[in-house]
Amino acid sequence: MKVASMMRKQVLFIWCLGMVIQLHFVLGASSSSILKSKSNHSSVTVNTEDNKQVVIANSIVTVTFANPEGYILGISYAGIENVFNPKHKRFDRGYFDVVWNEPGKTGLFQRIDGTKFSIIEQNENKVEVSFSRTWTTSLRGSNVPMNIDKRYIMRKGDSGFYSYVISDRPAGFPRVEVYQIRFVYKLHERFQYMAISDTRQRKMPTAGDIKTGEKLAYPEAVRITHSSNAEFNGEVDDKYQYSCENQDNILQGWITQDSKETVGIWMITPSNEFRNGGPVHQDLTSHVGPILLNMFVSTHYAGKSLGMTFKQGETHKKVYGPFFTYLNSAASNAKFDSLWSDAAKQKSKEVQSWPYDFTQSKDFVPANQRGIVEGVLNIQDRFITKDGYQPAKNAYVGLAVPGNAGSWQEESKGYQFWTRTNENGHFEIKNIVPGEYNLYAWVPGFIGDYKYETSIKIEPGSKVKLNSLLYSPPRNGPTLWEIGTPDRLAAEFYVPDPYPTLLNNLYENSTKEKFREYGLWARYSDLYPHDDLVFTVGVSDYRKDWFYAQVTRKVENTYQPTIWQIVFELQNSLSKGNYTLQLALASANGAELQVQVNKTDAHTPIFTTGLIGGDNAIARHGIHGLYWLFSIPIPSSHLVNGKNTIYLKQARAGNPYPGVMYDYIRLESPATHGV
Repeated sequence: MKVASMMRKQVLFIWCLGMVIQLHFVLGASSSSILKSKSNHSSVTVNTEDNKQVVIANSIVTVTFANPEGYILGISYAGIENVFNPKHKRFDRGYFDVVWNEPGKTGLFQRIDGTKFSIIEQNENKVEVSFSRTWTTSLRGSNVPMNIDKRYIMRKGDSGFYSYVISDRPAGFPRVEVYQIRFVYKLHERFQYMAISDTRQRKMPTAGDIKTGEKLAYPEAVRITHSSNAEFNGEVDDKYQYSCENQDNILQGWITQDSKETVGIWMITPSNEFRNGGPVHQDLTSHVGPILLNMFVSTHYAGKSLGMTFKQGETHKKVYGPFFTYLNSAASNAKFDSLWSDAAKQKSKEVQSWPYDFTQSKDFVPANQRGIVEGVLNIQDRFITKDGYQPAKNAYVGLAVPGNAGSWQEESKGYQFWTRTNENGHFEIKNIVPGEYNLYAWVPGFIGDYKYETSIKIEPGSKVKLNSLLYSPPRNGPTLWEIGTPDRLAAEFYVPDPYPTLLNNLYENSTKEKFREYGLWARYSDLYPHDDLVFTVGVSDYRKDWFYAQVTRKVENTYQPTIWQIVFELQNSLSKGNYTLQLALASANGAELQVQVNKTDAHTPIFTTGLIGGDNAIARHGIHGLYWLFSIPIPSSHLVNGKNTIYLKQARAGNPYPGVMYDYIRLESPATHGV
């Protein structure tokens, strides 16, 4: 009996040792190795036995949906029963929503409830399910007039699932305005570490910290005062501090800080073709909650002009997504950057796989049915390159629905496809959905917008090769002086230090992103309490002496317009004809910019923009909103030999937020004969 017992113990020891060795090779020698359980390739399953729920699973991830509404009730992964916050109601965990209105009425926020569940495809390797809702006249006034089909895909061996939405307006649907379309995930409180870029990562305050904090002047901004974690007390937080441009909004997510295991959940959006406003349109990402957002359409950093207005009977169909919800995990002692690095690798895989070949909707166009546009863009500014032209290096080149030059930045209905040129000005735009487009471009270092003279029709599988394109940016004469750099940003100007009591510590040591701190607009009144900014050409330095935004000045309890001055000398005799002030704005919000030359008491300025802008980029820490360009003639009769002054009056006031951010200012003299 003793011999048999000893033999059993030896066998058990050898078996355990073998399992330990196997586990070592699965995880790797480092305790921080990423665990994604991809060695388990069980079939994908769909369970509808509970008629109020639909469950799809692949042994790595399990996702539970409300049936037939299509809300995501829960995601189970790596021993976590639900990565969503169970305290939230069923419809308030993972959902798809729209903000809309009937013209002339107040906007309505609506979570889209599916009314029909169906299995689109099911086999051992993949499942695609649908939660759809068909609009009828009985829903008029209470539901956005669109047919909505929410689709979810899970594949064998994937550590996550895909989501996309098909929006359809057949003929006969009523008028409507749409301002926001998005997906929302409200995560479990255990997710405390947020990562939206290589440099923008941190442990975050909690929703409770925000709820008990001191509300600040701008809505949704809070100064934290009663956090259980002392490191957050005194910090300012608001969701706009974590915005980013569409071109950079590919990967974002949250990581747990549990003692047993470190888990990450990520949204990976490999293409921005379905997002509105083009590559540099800014929008929300992750923020305190913890909340994950995937914004498809919004008017943030632009205003209502970026919304979608559909006429009575206007048809429209668009696919939003797919995007990938990715989950990963590591040992409890793993550093957060290990999960971020792994998610970044997954991002690269998703981008390389776009457009996906596994969706079942006929409305999502596969790669072999998409087109390509190729060409070379050159630029000619006759006062810089008199002998011909030069390559438009690093230019933005894109396709969007037909419109005026620059109209793409206020376009939301169609798809957009963008790329950057190389050192030789060459570009190739791939994976274009068939349709009719205009080709647009803009070149950092030069003002204005380019538009190719004819529309481009993309046929399935086609490749369009364009001749060498030439952009001649606005120019009426040689440069006398310039302020700033034409890059559509105000970042090169003087961004003040934030108030010590209004810091977000994420940006405390950042010089490039200091503009994201709260309340910087109010520093203008501190720096210029009585007299406005005066910039002297040849003496002042725009990096130090040109405040990043022309805002109102606070005087006691009122807000007053501001008048900035540009002082310059004309040493030689005046040229006859019109001088030109090229005035490029990076942002405008409820502003009116008036231009006067050498006198401020004239009843009528030589130029006014009128009331422009609604992008709120100053208050929402954006450093740019929509781009504006004004070419303003200045008759030589308004100028004198010697000292001259251009007055820039931002005439709208009443609160802290009307104002403009400048991109670039240039004064051109009249062109000499023959140039």
